Amino acid sequence: MTEKILVLGANGQIGTELVRTLCGIYGCDNIIAGDITEPPDTIKHTAPFEIINVTDEASVRRAFSNHKPTQVYLLAAILSAVGEQKPKMAWDLNMNGLIHTLDLAIEFKTAKVFWPSSIAVFGPHSPRVDTPQFCVMDPNSVYGFSKLAGERWCEYYFDKYGLDVRSLRYPGLIGWRSSPGGGTTDYAVHIFHEALKNSRYESFLSADTELPMMHMDDAIRATIELMNTPANRLSIRSAYNLAGLSFTPAQLAAEIKKHIPQFELTYAKNDPRQLIANSWPRSIDDTYARQDWGWKPEFDLKGLVENMLGNLKSNR
Repeated sequence: MTEKILVLGANGQIGTELVRTLCGIYGCDNIIAGDITEPPDTIKHTAPFEIINVTDEASVRRAFSNHKPTQVYLLAAILSAVGEQKPKMAWDLNMNGLIHTLDLAIEFKTAKVFWPSSIAVFGPHSPRVDTPQFCVMDPNSVYGFSKLAGERWCEYYFDKYGLDVRSLRYPGLIGWRSSPGGGTTDYAVHIFHEALKNSRYESFLSADTELPMMHMDDAIRATIELMNTPANRLSIRSAYNLAGLSFTPAQLAAEIKKHIPQFELTYAKNDPRQLIANSWPRSIDDTYARQDWGWKPEFDLKGLVENMLGNLKSNR
């Protein structure tokens, strides 16, 4: 059967890369990229693009009705830092967009739905080191508790309606093709641009703030691998823990200095994003992902830095 894949939130950091990858696998004629605004000039979707507002049920319904997608990737979201500035808007987008998509997937008999969760579902009372799949989860950001609620909805729709929903708890994502979208881990992308441009950067997180991170190529590969895994091998229907590597701003800067010796990293004080980061895990236990569908990351810190600097230099 020919796949027809709808990507909602296609202009974002993940969506930009995912559309490109899906085009390479399934052919661009079988991919529909959708977002609330036209893509900027820096994003050139090779797949057909449509304006779709996930908070408007009628808008999403038109896309389902016109294309009858066999797979849907719902990536539209307001992330952690922006969510704290616009909490009710974040809740509306992150929750109602999901409910609209799940309901329409049932109505139009969509085979599979992907929805991204995040390490933001964990909170100050969750274990900080090797955070397990199942533990205390008390997120203290709008983004975090909207993702935790979303996980419960995904599992509910699987249990009650048999909808094949799949999800990953993404760590901080680092890629060179697109800009980050307003998250607490964005420093780990901005730092590369500023290192090449100005040989300096001011981190909004402290030197010793260790967080789980992942190269975007690993994240996209994990997403595709999860979606291609036979349903009977999946034991998690909320969202899988997913690990790549963990590092601090100081450790990242030290690796960058091996390539740009004059690079200097300074640190801002009292940035509100620090409080969010303080409640997040330092490392993730992704045993279930490794056991159920053979997940294994490819990038370590050395490889990530080499890849980011090399590609940003080549595409400046």
